[in-house]
Amino acid sequence: MARPDQRLAANVPGAFYVDGSCIDCGTCWQFDPAHFAPTGSTSHVWAQPEDDAATRQALLALQACPVAAIGAPKQLLAQTPADGFPALVTALPQGEVHYCGWASRKSFGASSWLITRRRADGRPDNVLIDSPRWSAALARRIEAQGGVSRILLSHRDDVADHSAWADRFGAGRWIHTADADAAPEAEHRIEGTERQQLDDDLLVVPVPGHTAGSVALLFAGTVLFSGDHLWWGVDPAGLVASRRHCWWNWQEQLRSVERLRDLDVRWLLPGHGRWHSFVKGEWELELEKLLRHLHR
Repeated sequence: MARPDQRLAANVPGAFYVDGSCIDCGTCWQFDPAHFAPTGSTSHVWAQPEDDAATRQALLALQACPVAAIGAPKQLLAQTPADGFPALVTALPQGEVHYCGWASRKSFGASSWLITRRRADGRPDNVLIDSPRWSAALARRIEAQGGVSRILLSHRDDVADHSAWADRFGAGRWIHTADADAAPEAEHRIEGTERQQLDDDLLVVPVPGHTAGSVALLFAGTVLFSGDHLWWGVDPAGLVASRRHCWWNWQEQLRSVERLRDLDVRWLLPGHGRWHSFVKGEWELELEKLLRHLHR
């Protein structure tokens, strides 16, 4: 629970604040950039919400925080929506994509995602990408949307509470062999660097580099769940692949970036970093810009 006596000086005056327990994971400002922002070593409240809709968003950012570093008065906390997560990101003919919230300290606040869709016979066939922290409230919401059939773990850093989610829903788990020691209970292994079609609208794209077993998932040909391989930067704006945060092999990560040239991504949904939507053709331009920068 955030403590008013540890309120950071960077916060603007008002009801919401970030305290000294912040681990600088970025969860709050990735989800709610209208009110939260990074300082370089922590996050802080840069603008207070001014209406009910904005207050709802700030309360959900508070709920998503993996270390409970965001505080607000009790009367505001009582207004925290019970149905806020999973939060809809985009709807496609093949299904809907949601942000799970409830980030886990075990994965340093990494984002996790839920695809809700139905088979031809009408039965739900939902997919969880990486793991939020265990939450009975979130589990009830996901159950109401059809539960989870599969869990794809993008790499070793973001497995968090995968066992609790798999147990709750009886979901099979996929992880790359090179990172499988982080989730040895996973029932399925991804091998090598060749793309693997899980079904008509789910394509596993191995992107070794950040870790030896990093993979991305392409949904419906346009939504790329990138783990910690790529994300959207803000200052300056553009795609980011980080040598500083490469834990395994930077040259392999560069080659993995280059192998994404043939995609037409419309949504980039990473584990860490800002999400971003692209208009047609923009992905190719931004990827080429990133590669020119990286090769310099």
